[in-house]
Amino acid sequence: MKPVFEYLDYRAYLKDAYEERKAESSFYSYRLMAESFGLFPSNIFRILHGDGHLPARCHSRALEFLGLTGRSAEYFLLLISYARERSSKARGEILEKAMTLRDVARHPLEARELEYFSRWWTSVLRALLEMTGGRAVPAELAALVVPAVKESDVVASLSLLSELGLVKKASSGRLLPAQVHLTAGGPAKAHAVRAFQRQILTLASEALERFPPDERDLSTLTLSVDEPTFREVRELVRECRRQIQKRVEDCREADRVMHLAMAFFPAAFAPGRKA
Repeated sequence: MKPVFEYLDYRAYLKDAYEERKAESSFYSYRLMAESFGLFPSNIFRILHGDGHLPARCHSRALEFLGLTGRSAEYFLLLISYARERSSKARGEILEKAMTLRDVARHPLEARELEYFSRWWTSVLRALLEMTGGRAVPAELAALVVPAVKESDVVASLSLLSELGLVKKASSGRLLPAQVHLTAGGPAKAHAVRAFQRQILTLASEALERFPPDERDLSTLTLSVDEPTFREVRELVRECRRQIQKRVEDCREADRVMHLAMAFFPAAFAPGRKA
């Protein structure tokens, strides 16, 4: 089984632990795993499939079951807190703490790249630097971000952007955005990206009350489609995103940084059709 430090979802780690035991013995079952945790089999099933969380009373049993101690045990418990926390800011702080427990000597770039996705304002600051001509005064930048972030958070994010090569320091001392792409891959990045997307979708929901209608555009559709139509609409969404990106490349005098959240997902399935 992969080390716990390669996971960002503790339930995925538990599921892999179950699969490993199942592979070793075909008689191993949800019931046997549930007994180890002091839970009902239905509880374990829901947790392993991302529909529930491990109760606090089971944390010590989980560590014993997984054989985790020391740094790995602390990391696993942080993943539980990360999954249960609803505040995007608090989630970012938990993830940052978890990243410090990883084997930094072996994965320095990957851990730092994953940090990029843990704070939604880091990408905003990079875009802001384009608008300010590279003027990177933390107090000034912090005052421009909506919702507000702390000056110390801006300092940390600017340092991260520099370390990742996403901004370059000019001879004038200004920080200029660089055309560099993040390369950390694997399951850890996939989980980090999803966490970042959750933050943006949360901000999109909050925008309903935070901004007047003439400063934002939020709308929804509920549609009935078949498989061919689903695939076609999904491609239309992708093409729309590509066209928007191309249009933005031609923007020369930006006066704001915007988030664009596009979501097209199931709400119900016809009888007999499996999700």
